[in-house]
Amino acid sequence: MKQKVILTCAVCGDHVFNNEYPDFPVTPQQIADAASEAEHAGASSVHLHVRDPATGFGSREPDLFVDMVNRVRQNNVKAVLNVTCGGGAVFRPDPLNESRAGPGSDMASAEERVQHIEMTMPEVCSLDVTTQNQEDNGDLVYLNTPYTLRKMAKRFQELGVKPEIEVFAPGDVLLALQMIEDGLFDAPPLFQFVMGNKWGLPANTETMMYMRNLLPANAVWAAFGIARMQMPMVAQAVLLGGNVRVGLEDNLYLSRGVFASNGQLVERAVNIIESLGCEVASPDEAREMMGLTNSDVVI
Repeated sequence: MKQKVILTCAVCGDHVFNNEYPDFPVTPQQIADAASEAEHAGASSVHLHVRDPATGFGSREPDLFVDMVNRVRQNNVKAVLNVTCGGGAVFRPDPLNESRAGPGSDMASAEERVQHIEMTMPEVCSLDVTTQNQEDNGDLVYLNTPYTLRKMAKRFQELGVKPEIEVFAPGDVLLALQMIEDGLFDAPPLFQFVMGNKWGLPANTETMMYMRNLLPANAVWAAFGIARMQMPMVAQAVLLGGNVRVGLEDNLYLSRGVFASNGQLVERAVNIIESLGCEVASPDEAREMMGLTNSDVVI
């Protein structure tokens, strides 16, 4: 039997993007339509953020998430619905006093950060088990304390929403393993390796193998690469027995200077997966692999 591979498309993200890109999905309807495009191209799962329709910048406004998720459901998208829960963790130190948050900081309580998940009830939501130096329109610390992560994980468990554990470094896996031991993640745990972002995990074979080897035997794992490393990491993850992610959140291009669509990126990933003798999992096969039990209902 051929290896089944869960193919996730992250359709828009919330980072600053190249303004020359035509028709980047910004509004709830555009994001919902992008999810449909990804599914029709072969995606097993869609990973979704929202953006302020007026500015195009990333947002964590709960009502925007409700609007977007309802439009995805109205589009009859059958792919696994995976909604981000990464907002509210941006700390930009005041350069005059780094003990204080400076302009552009957005730190929120665990209760605030899970509100949109309570309102939309997706099947899966991301949980970034990390604190890391990052760069997005300036330096920042992406700050997720163990205290906050534990509160969020417990709430997801109560809701029956499966966390996708996003990890950016080996120590992140070790923290997640402790949270598993403490009963905060149900089996099988879902892990996602974020590779190739600045000051993060190098997007190469040795790093991916090392990260994979830290995981428990029952883990379902995926990896993705940023920018030009997106497709090489698709191939590498498949060869190592993992699952994959592509999409405009992580990469805007088919080749240098040639903008891609979500559908084109998914189609290219499908070709890689099939060329390596594997098959893309259907949405229902992906649900079985992930151990999902939450029913997807319209709010």
